[in-house]
Amino acid sequence: MKKERKSIDHIEYLAEWLNTFVTRHERWTSPKYLIGESYGGTRVSGLALELQERQWMYLNGVILVSPADYKVFNSDVPVSSALNLPYFTAAAWYHKMLPADLQEKDLLEVLPEAEEFALNTLMPAQARGGFIDENERKQVASKMAYYSGLSEKSILQNNLDVSTAFFWKELLRDKAGQTIGRLDSRYLGLDKMDAGTSPDYSAELTSWLHSFTPAINYYIREQLKFKTDVKYNMFGPVRPWDNSDNNTRDNLRKAMAENPYLKVMFQAGYYDGATTYFNSKYTMWQVDPSGKMKDRFSFKGYRSGHMMYLRKADLKSANDDLREFIKGSLSNGKSAKY
Repeated sequence: MKKERKSIDHIEYLAEWLNTFVTRHERWTSPKYLIGESYGGTRVSGLALELQERQWMYLNGVILVSPADYKVFNSDVPVSSALNLPYFTAAAWYHKMLPADLQEKDLLEVLPEAEEFALNTLMPAQARGGFIDENERKQVASKMAYYSGLSEKSILQNNLDVSTAFFWKELLRDKAGQTIGRLDSRYLGLDKMDAGTSPDYSAELTSWLHSFTPAINYYIREQLKFKTDVKYNMFGPVRPWDNSDNNTRDNLRKAMAENPYLKVMFQAGYYDGATTYFNSKYTMWQVDPSGKMKDRFSFKGYRSGHMMYLRKADLKSANDDLREFIKGSLSNGKSAKY
């Protein structure tokens, strides 16, 4: 049997399904919202335009939760690497690995400094690659160490381009001999050897699966009364996923341009090392280069990871933010025109 190939084309199928769902449940006059997490962020960005142009279904809002933006991941080093620095700062702050003058500040006081450094110093330095002046390279490495909790030596050894995998392995290597999590860097792991450039496993996933697996299996069998020997896949395969024709970021821009009602909110956890919060901010800035729709975008950050709702305080604040977003994106009887 031919293995299913996952691609952006699933957007067309999802749009058809949503049309059927809305029709059967008689919800055409209801406000409509899409929310997509991680890979789902890519899909709902494209789905907004697909619904409008092929199904004539117009949305009030799109919420992107820890979105995976492959335009960022596939960018050259100056973009893809420099954008990780503020996340390094957040994770280092949480584990008390920053210098004392930063550590004594609140996280939200420190992050703007790291963001400014990433955009205005680190990114231009990385753009010059091997042709950067040696004194400047050392100055940048020193400041990068200041904001990341890593040593200046390790940063220089990586040519100012520190991967997230190396960061997860390196941050606590000498302090505790532990690694930190990928999707939520508050979690700690234990590797076979302290040496190496990446963790043996994702510490946060093993903790989550430890909790979620018995819960979902109990719910399916005991509450829903669905008895089966088929295994419930807790962490399904997402590859191969063909995102070579990924224009969903611009699809979202066009959907917003066509629809004056459509607003977009980004939600991201500061300790997410897979789809970092600063990647989300960068994506938000890039959707509409004209800046004419920037008042219809909003960003909300949380002191948690990829799934911010796992932290009780952020479960409440994230839901409160969703409620406010919905209230602020209703048409209230106004015509859909500029």
